Amino acid sequence: MNDSPTSPGEKALKINLDRSIYGTFAEIGAGQEVANWFFRVSATAGTVAKTISAYDMTISDALYGKSGRYVSQCRVVDMVNYEYELLKERLGESRGANSRFFAFANTVRARGYNDTAECHGWLAVRFQIQPGRPSGTILLHVRLLDDENSDQMEALGILGVNLIDAAYHQSRDLTGFVKSLSDSLAPGRIEVDMLKFLGEPFAMVDNRICALELVRQGITPATVFLPDGEVVQAAEAFYKTPLLVLRGSFLPVTNVHLDMLKQAGKTFPTGNLSEGTRPVQEVCEVSLSNLLRDGEVDLVSFLDRADALQALGKVVMVSNCPEFHRVAAALRLYTSEPVGMVLSIGLLNELFKEKWSENLAGGILESFGRLFKSGVSLLVYPWRNRSDGELVTADNFRTEEKLRHLYQHFLDNGLISDTGCGEDYLLEKTGRDIMKAARKGGKWEDWVPEEARDLVRSHCGS
Repeated sequence: MNDSPTSPGEKALKINLDRSIYGTFAEIGAGQEVANWFFRVSATAGTVAKTISAYDMTISDALYGKSGRYVSQCRVVDMVNYEYELLKERLGESRGANSRFFAFANTVRARGYNDTAECHGWLAVRFQIQPGRPSGTILLHVRLLDDENSDQMEALGILGVNLIDAAYHQSRDLTGFVKSLSDSLAPGRIEVDMLKFLGEPFAMVDNRICALELVRQGITPATVFLPDGEVVQAAEAFYKTPLLVLRGSFLPVTNVHLDMLKQAGKTFPTGNLSEGTRPVQEVCEVSLSNLLRDGEVDLVSFLDRADALQALGKVVMVSNCPEFHRVAAALRLYTSEPVGMVLSIGLLNELFKEKWSENLAGGILESFGRLFKSGVSLLVYPWRNRSDGELVTADNFRTEEKLRHLYQHFLDNGLISDTGCGEDYLLEKTGRDIMKAARKGGKWEDWVPEEARDLVRSHCGS
């Protein structure tokens, strides 16, 4: 056999032939698609201790405890922990010295009859890297993008095999691990939008880097983590939540960024909200392109910026969506509530450049049509022209002559609006000015919150 198999059959057989790997499969929601691969190939008895499908809710609750949501992170964690502990309890004495135990679980919502709702699932594997050693857990969330139930089930089975194989053979190589998740799956079949490594074997793993790697490799367009650093599924974090999204490089994080969100919050249109809507959530979004250094993602800089934003209590989103309309489309997957995108005059000017719509058949009209679809609005922070002192706002901003009437239409219909500025001194320095002053030993601290000053010092040596 190939030392590095990529097909699900080859991977399953390789695991079956490794007599040290032994465990349990528990699958709910789309058939036993993962376990089935290990039965299709030879030597199944070398790997499979038990398979189970607890489809009936009463039986499922009896095994894993009651659950408000059966396709959820909590449910899959309960499943994988129950099956792993049961396996160790029953087989630890007889096989524990030579076996690397595992429990695999998934809970999935696949396509049903006359069903148009989103299809997705949670997968988890809890396993030992070495016999007798503490276990670790790898957890992921997947969106199933195929239209047909049979295709979704196939994709789920392949992904599950890829996850188990990667857990045992690539858990120390994050780049290789993430890449292998999509082995034998054509682009557009799945989207893995959350990945976590948990437990003692992975104590040194920063799951924010795992989240970033999913975006870098194009397995998801965006990922989200909370102020405490916890990586979360965006759809759960933003469910029924109006969003104020500030785009930027955040190098450095400045008081202007904080004021932009504060002022935008005063004018953000949140009327006609549906029942049960959550409070408005501020989100700081960083495009992957803003994290590149010599063509590669600068992980240290990424973590520094994330730490600073989180210390200020902000939710951080990393996306691979340079165009505003693509960010808006990604956000619409997560919430149906109003979305306000906060931007500077400089970014507003960029939006009206045709280079951002070159790949769209409808050009700039299609770009804005996609952007403003479903309740997205632009909240524009002012800028002071240093040459003549003019305060440039959304109201007096000037586009190219041929786009003037289009821009006025957006203003008249509230799709673009001013935010105002809290204190005039904030407009005196840009982020580049701050970094330049810090490198030269000049004054910069007044423009940077205390929580973000170490970020400036670490990049400027000041």
